[in-house]
Amino acid sequence: MTNKTLSRRDFLGTSAKLSALTTLASLGLLRATDALAATAPTDFKAIVCVFMFGGNDGLNTIVPLDAQRYPKYLAARGTIALRLAEGTMLPARNAMTRGVDVSENQSFGIHAQMPEIDALFGQGKVAAVLNVGNLSRPLSKADAVAGIGLPTQLFSHPDQTIQNQAGSPSGAGTDWGGRLMDQFTGLGDVPSISFTGGIWGNGVSCAMDLISDSGLLEVAGGFYPPDASEARRAALLKVIAKTENNVLQTAANVQLQKGIALSGKLAAAAAGSPLSTPFPGNMGGQMAATVKFLRERKASGSKREIVFCSASGFDNHSAHNDQHGFALSQFSQGVGALYAGLVEAGLADEVVICSMSEFGRCLQAAGDGTDHGWGSHHLVIGGPVLGGLYGNFPDYTLGGPDDATGRGALIPRISNQQFGATLGKWFGVDANALQTAVFKDELANFSRQDLGFMG
Repeated sequence: MTNKTLSRRDFLGTSAKLSALTTLASLGLLRATDALAATAPTDFKAIVCVFMFGGNDGLNTIVPLDAQRYPKYLAARGTIALRLAEGTMLPARNAMTRGVDVSENQSFGIHAQMPEIDALFGQGKVAAVLNVGNLSRPLSKADAVAGIGLPTQLFSHPDQTIQNQAGSPSGAGTDWGGRLMDQFTGLGDVPSISFTGGIWGNGVSCAMDLISDSGLLEVAGGFYPPDASEARRAALLKVIAKTENNVLQTAANVQLQKGIALSGKLAAAAAGSPLSTPFPGNMGGQMAATVKFLRERKASGSKREIVFCSASGFDNHSAHNDQHGFALSQFSQGVGALYAGLVEAGLADEVVICSMSEFGRCLQAAGDGTDHGWGSHHLVIGGPVLGGLYGNFPDYTLGGPDDATGRGALIPRISNQQFGATLGKWFGVDANALQTAVFKDELANFSRQDLGFMG
């Protein structure tokens, strides 16, 4: 892999853009009133979010096999349905549902292209959180049909990507991963990196820096011999350290300083001892760089980190079986390698991996594809995870109590706020901060604020 080389203009177009809220807050242009920042953690923990861009079809990721739901699933999905006899689903599993008022023994199957995830489920390292989605409060079907309390632009990729990463239908201006980080003090200057254009890690005082899949970043224009390049770097740092009267120019200089400092830390991470874990193509670069980065950050004394990774290929309006299967195989191989790498690095009990997507897909097939839906299923993977099923599979009746549109856009029964708050509690954020700062004015609308998948 090659380094991503950024000119000063390019660097400002990425790092400064992703970190604008943080910089403006530090300059007094935004009030950090929502950031309690009262805790200095003593242990190391990290959350890695893998966002499945395009709208993952959770309904074909994990499938209920009970006598009530599965026949309805088959009728609605038609040719895109998964069937054990056809080998499109891995052998059936059973688990007691958790995080619900009444547990039940639920049979289910995982997509055949996800053997790595299925194996980790069998080891108790995977929690499947069922029918999660973008809500500000519990929503009845009557309200959904009447358009009361719906997220704006519910089936729009860009709008729902922003709202899901914000953890709120209102957008919120910052994002829930970043707001988790806002609640801590003494984190240093590298608390959040992204391998893609996501904004999930931007809080009021936490900024998400964009890097390449190689895990490296450097300013363009190096010279030879090395001492000449170092002299140029020192001169650039001296220039951008100068105080400016122009607020935006000062903000840009601050971000460039942070980017140059980050490049050194990333280089140190990449230069560490090689990993023997094999990392597949496609997502492999992100996964290997994540392990090395987190290993270096823990060794350097960091206490909290968040990382944003991406998986793609989930907007399958046609040729669904082939395209979705391929996308899931890439996800499963990548996440499986990430977990194996964390085990090798001694980090498996300190890092949690969670999946997210902008929305699910409609239950009813659209030819050989699927249309944009709403509720979906998320996965949480890691040593600290209490594996199993959380929540209930929805009613798969078209036009039934969980169907908002008549075509199977399923009303979520678990909110993004509950999902994020459960992770946040494990991360060390107290209940008051989760309610008043991280998921302000919305988490309190849900009676169950800890789903239990973090033990």
